[in-house]
Amino acid sequence: MEALSATAELSVMHSKAAWQNLKEENQSTAEEFILLGVSDQPQLELLLFVLILISYMMTLLGNVTIIVVSRLDPHLHTPMYFFLSNLSFLDICYTTSVGPQMLVNFRSMRRSISWGSCVAQLYISLGLGSTECFLLAVMAFDRYAAVCRPLHYSTIMSQNLCLLMAAGSWFGGLVNSLAQTVLTMQLPRCGRNHIDHIFCEVPALLKLACTDTSFNEAELLSVSVIFLVVPVSLILISYGYIGAAVLRIRSAEGRRKAFSTCTSHLAVVSLFYGPGIYTYLQPPSKGQGKIVSLFYTMVTPMLNPLIYTLRNKEVHGALRRLLQRKPGLTSWD
Repeated sequence: MEALSATAELSVMHSKAAWQNLKEENQSTAEEFILLGVSDQPQLELLLFVLILISYMMTLLGNVTIIVVSRLDPHLHTPMYFFLSNLSFLDICYTTSVGPQMLVNFRSMRRSISWGSCVAQLYISLGLGSTECFLLAVMAFDRYAAVCRPLHYSTIMSQNLCLLMAAGSWFGGLVNSLAQTVLTMQLPRCGRNHIDHIFCEVPALLKLACTDTSFNEAELLSVSVIFLVVPVSLILISYGYIGAAVLRIRSAEGRRKAFSTCTSHLAVVSLFYGPGIYTYLQPPSKGQGKIVSLFYTMVTPMLNPLIYTLRNKEVHGALRRLLQRKPGLTSWD
């Protein structure tokens, strides 16, 4: 009897210990996620750390420069540079939402991120990415008005309309992000907390769900069409009209200037929408390209200032004037 009693007591103790371990494990998985990253090779991780650090610093430097120059030089107080400043500010926030966490994880043995930080990263990065989808389409409309309706440009692109379109882009992007974040994070994961990605992104988080995600995937596909395919279609239509209008310009200098600003915007559009379409217009079960996500979150925001300034004589002139004197502040009519 004593032996049976001791055995039963020992069994109860083991059960309590197992329950406690399971409880602690569930609590741990509920409070944090583990990001698997790109590779287990330390050399590759170190290389990515260096490249991302350089990219992040260049992104901050380039985009802050555009914002400061556009604000301080009266010659750049136009709708084009108003939207470009919005894009630069957006890119700074977009990169910052994922870049520092990437840098920490690439040099850490345990690549963890808390549940709250993952939610915040998902909401901010998705919201800013969605906003950029609309903002690039708005910038294409601005170029269409400038090239195809030059006599009515100042009337069409009034200050109120520019503010309204910019605010609409931000509002639409953040509302979409809120809906996607809520739908994604409420899915049951049954203790799964290892994200096969480099940051918290909807397709990667959907793969953790232990329930049917058909509705989420269909909803994500529908929203991706609205935020990716529709703006790209509108941009291409705008540039179809722009191309026809540019060919009718008799002045070689006029054609060169029009092509210069338009090709810069088209390059930015290609760099942003291409990887985004690849990531979001395929089922999460097929896997997502981690390097592709790295490209549109870190590389594209770094390249945007270079694309817009390397061949832009207006920005070059504004930089020279800014270095020589401090200009006054005005606004466009």
